[in-house]
Amino acid sequence: MKILGIETSCDETSCAIVEDGYRVLANVIYSQIDLHAKTGGVVPEVAAREHVLKVTPVLDECLSKANLTLDDLDAIAITKGPGLISSLIIGTETASVISYLKNKILIPVHHVTGHVYANFLSPMMKDGKPVEAEEPNIEFPILVLTVSGGHNEILLMTDHNEFQILGETRDDAAGEAFDKVARILGLGYPGGPKISKAAENGNKNAFDLPRSFLETGSLDFSFSGLKTAVLTEIKEYIRENFPDEELNNYEAISSKLPEQFKSDMAASFQEAVVDVLTEKLLQAYLTLKSSGTNIKQLHLAGGVSANTRLREMISQKVETLKKSGEINDVEVCYPKSLAFCTDNAAMIASAGYYVYMKNPKAFKAHSNITPTTSFDIF
Repeated sequence: MKILGIETSCDETSCAIVEDGYRVLANVIYSQIDLHAKTGGVVPEVAAREHVLKVTPVLDECLSKANLTLDDLDAIAITKGPGLISSLIIGTETASVISYLKNKILIPVHHVTGHVYANFLSPMMKDGKPVEAEEPNIEFPILVLTVSGGHNEILLMTDHNEFQILGETRDDAAGEAFDKVARILGLGYPGGPKISKAAENGNKNAFDLPRSFLETGSLDFSFSGLKTAVLTEIKEYIRENFPDEELNNYEAISSKLPEQFKSDMAASFQEAVVDVLTEKLLQAYLTLKSSGTNIKQLHLAGGVSANTRLREMISQKVETLKKSGEINDVEVCYPKSLAFCTDNAAMIASAGYYVYMKNPKAFKAHSNITPTTSFDIF
C-alpha cells in the first residue's frame, strides 16, 4: 500500500511516499530555517506563506523521485495537528483537494504520533545508492520518549495508535529550551544543532545547573527553571566583567561572552537537559517493570532524538543497568536517518498506514479534515 504523506505543521513543507508503512520511496523536505533564523524563531504568518509557495513544488519533486503519479497512490495521510493553525490549513486543504480530485482515502494523523512512527521507517537509499528496506522489528509494549520543540512525552505504546501518557511537558519543552538558550548565547537558530555543536568544545561540568525532577514519582518535564538558571549565570558574568555597561537585549549580552564561555554553557545546559530526559525515561521503565509490564524496546522520537549526547547517555545507562541486573534485555531505538527525526512527511505516511490498517472502514475519500492545536492523542 503506497501512501502519500503531507506535513506542514510548523516550518517544514514535506511530502513523502511510503509503502507498507516502512519503505520510504521518497521523502522531500523544504526547510524554512534560513528564513526564520533572521527573527530567531518561527513567525506563523511567514511560515504559512512559505507553505503556500512550496507545497506544490515539493509534491511534484516527491512524485518524481518515487517515479509515481497521484493515480498510483492508495491513500493520503495528512498532519491534522497540533501545530500552527495557519500552516496546518495549507497541508489539510492540499490533501483534501487531492483526495477529492483523485478519489483517494484521506487519513488524518496526529503530529506526535507521526514522530513515534519515525522509528518504523527504513530508507531505500543510502549514500546515494539503493538499499533493501528493512521491515521494522517491533515488540509491543514499547516505551517512547518524544522530544521536540513544542512537546515532550513519555508514552506507553501498547499497540498501533494506542498510547498511554505517563509524563508530559508542564511548561517549556526541551526543544524550545534549546532554542531560547541558543538565542541568549548568540549561537543562532535552530537551537538544538547549534547548542550541540558548541558543546563539543565545552566543559559539561563548568556550570552547576539545576535538574528539575519535580515531585517524587512524577514523570513530567519542566525546563523553564533551567532556562532561567542559564540567564542568571550569564547576567552574573556580565555584571562582574562589564559593570559600567547597560546591556538591555540578548544580542548585546551575547556579544560580550567569550567563545569558551558559550561552549561551556552550551555543554552544561545540554547535559542538564539530557540528564533529566534520560532519568525520567529509565524511571518510567523501572516503574512499569515493578508492576509487571515487560518493556523490550525504548524508542526515542522527535527532533531532539537526533542529539548525539542524548542517544549516548541513554545507551550507556541502559548498559550499566543491564550489567547490574536492574533491567532486562531492552533495545534502545531511534530513527535510522536524521531526516526522520525532524518534522517530515515520511513519518506521517507511516503512521497513517498503521492507523488505517487497524480500522480501514473508518477512513474514506473526501473527508473534511479540521486542523487542531490539541495535543490530545486519544
